[in-house]
Amino acid sequence: MKYKITLCKTVVLFSLFFSKLSFSQSTAGDALFGAAQVHDIYVNFTQTGWWDSLVANYTADIYMRAALVIDGVTYDTIGIKMKGNSSYNNPSKKKSFKIGIDEYVSGQKHDGLKKFNLNNQFKDPSFMREKLMCDFANQMGANCPRCTYTRVYLNNVYWGLYNIVEEIDKTYLGKNFTDKKGNLFKGDPNGDLKWINSTPSSYYTKYELKTNETQNNWSDLVHLIDKINNTVSTSFHDSMESVIRTTSVLKSWALTNIFVNLDSYLGSGHNYYIYDDSTNFKFHYILWDINEAFGNFNMGMSVTTLQNLSMYYLSNPTNRPLYNKMLANTQYKADLTTQYCNMVPYFSNALLDPKIDSIKNLIMTDVQNDTMKFYSYNDFLNNINSNVTVPQGMGTFTVPGIKSFIAARNTALVNELATQGCFVGITENVSGGSVMLFPNPSNGNSVKVVSKEEIRSIEVFNAAGSKITEVKDTGRTEYSLETSSLAGGVYFIKLNGLAVKKLVISK
Repeated sequence: MKYKITLCKTVVLFSLFFSKLSFSQSTAGDALFGAAQVHDIYVNFTQTGWWDSLVANYTADIYMRAALVIDGVTYDTIGIKMKGNSSYNNPSKKKSFKIGIDEYVSGQKHDGLKKFNLNNQFKDPSFMREKLMCDFANQMGANCPRCTYTRVYLNNVYWGLYNIVEEIDKTYLGKNFTDKKGNLFKGDPNGDLKWINSTPSSYYTKYELKTNETQNNWSDLVHLIDKINNTVSTSFHDSMESVIRTTSVLKSWALTNIFVNLDSYLGSGHNYYIYDDSTNFKFHYILWDINEAFGNFNMGMSVTTLQNLSMYYLSNPTNRPLYNKMLANTQYKADLTTQYCNMVPYFSNALLDPKIDSIKNLIMTDVQNDTMKFYSYNDFLNNINSNVTVPQGMGTFTVPGIKSFIAARNTALVNELATQGCFVGITENVSGGSVMLFPNPSNGNSVKVVSKEEIRSIEVFNAAGSKITEVKDTGRTEYSLETSSLAGGVYFIKLNGLAVKKLVISK
């Protein structure tokens, strides 16, 4: 299968990329998540010892009453509780929170939202990982919550800069799917989708049912896991198409890999939702908890290894049956490759750096004023461009830089895509039959270029579309092109500015 991504197409779509989404009518959260600003959230407690109560309620998973002011809009009574696992279990008082606007006042909403999350930027000196991946995923049409920034104040004390992250609840389901009446499951604490048996209670400790809890009907999840694990390979494709929206799975897989977000089903085996739409009884896959994107959950791998992670990487194939069996299916592997081919052109410094710089300018003062942040202001500035080494426990931890990671990851993905027939950055003109290259593949010494016309120019491009070298005005129809300095890989030879041929160098 051959894929073609042209520079022209990329340039045209660039004018639309990361622009503000427009809707025919207002939907829940548009004002909160669509505004290019840092919001202000004040949470005020009247209880004596309110902090100790919040800590105690974390274990009990109970909302605490408080008053809330968002961008000047006041709510006398809302619910607030601490949330998170690793983001909670650290010595800082900058914890993550969940806000329940309607917890104690039925029907109360802010911008159509009943709940939202305040994430504390744990393990992210750049303050950008979750925001960048959320925005990118939504622009690519994946099922993913929206994300923005806010200053948080507790009893009028600045608690720091946070992400506001959309809650995956019935409001989200009604906005994004045909209905909101189906079962929503969270793949936590260990949602590996492995078959145990046909008894629903066997799965209670591995997943969470987030809607229709009183009905407590897990039969659809058990049915899905049965199909994933117990369908013979010859029927696997048709079986999956009957129970899950496989495009949502493959798109999420590609995004998770591109951003190397391994604290996910791809790596650690959790941090996702699946929703069974009750109008067609097929599950949708929803991304969740992506704050460790850009290789910040390294699973023991170096930054270089993470940047060069294969598109088809699986941390533990035996324990990731959904991805493992889809990768073994020829059609799904081709569909996955198409997802990469469509997305990788936009995961580039040329497209993302302006957005990164814009976010930096938006939040830098608030980061500097955040006395509870986990890293220094210099770490914030440096991590935007390059790796930083920070303390962790008794040792240190290297946090990949944002821009440097994008550059290296893009190169690795472009080169791997070229081996699958997707050439990002330049299109091969297969109709240029008047041009011949031989030997092709080449051992890297030299390649003879033969044309029916006089050779006025020969340009050599790498798989990413960057020009490597150029020869002009040879005055002949044959030319011996020296290629000994080129590394093994895929290249493109453009003759006289028109005909393009692919050249493979094997070393």
